[in-house]
Amino acid sequence: MSDGDTPESLGHLLHGTARAWRQKLDERLKPMGLSQAKWRTLMHLSIAQEALTQAEIAARLGVEEPTVVTLLHRLEREAWITRTNSPHDRRCKMVLLGRRAQRVITQINATAQKLRHELLADIPESDLQTCMKVLARIRQRAEKNERRESGTRQHAARVFAEHNGQTKRRHSIPRKSAISRRDGGLR
Repeated sequence: MSDGDTPESLGHLLHGTARAWRQKLDERLKPMGLSQAKWRTLMHLSIAQEALTQAEIAARLGVEEPTVVTLLHRLEREAWITRTNSPHDRRCKMVLLGRRAQRVITQINATAQKLRHELLADIPESDLQTCMKVLARIRQRAEKNERRESGTRQHAARVFAEHNGQTKRRHSIPRKSAISRRDGGLR
């Protein structure tokens, strides 16, 4: 670390590095008609083992589902993707790469690989391995904490809903018969 680098600046460094790397790749893919939102979505679809739902794509991109729906409409209109109803749940749309995207994925990968080679050129292999191990540990901890916090939030929401009578087991507004019995039928 240099004199100005502190553990407190790590987050800014990570964010800035990722942003700069994506922008550089974005510049190189723009002539293919691909914005960052498009190529990132296509890459997530290409590495997935099967079709993804709109919600899964939103989670992988780190955006809200309504945001990704607008993007997917545009990608479908431009023949980059196809969407079909899920055979298991009619409410879900399954997203697949379209023919146009399948032809371009190889070019995206080649461009990304060339950029990666350029950016990592003079960095010793041992430094890269150490960096990747450290980043993997940080990510693992962050995701572990995120899952734990998400579980806690879901539990708290469930308890709150039950307490307020917003579940199938309880009624938020007491039934008339329950009021009559409770009050001894005096009303």
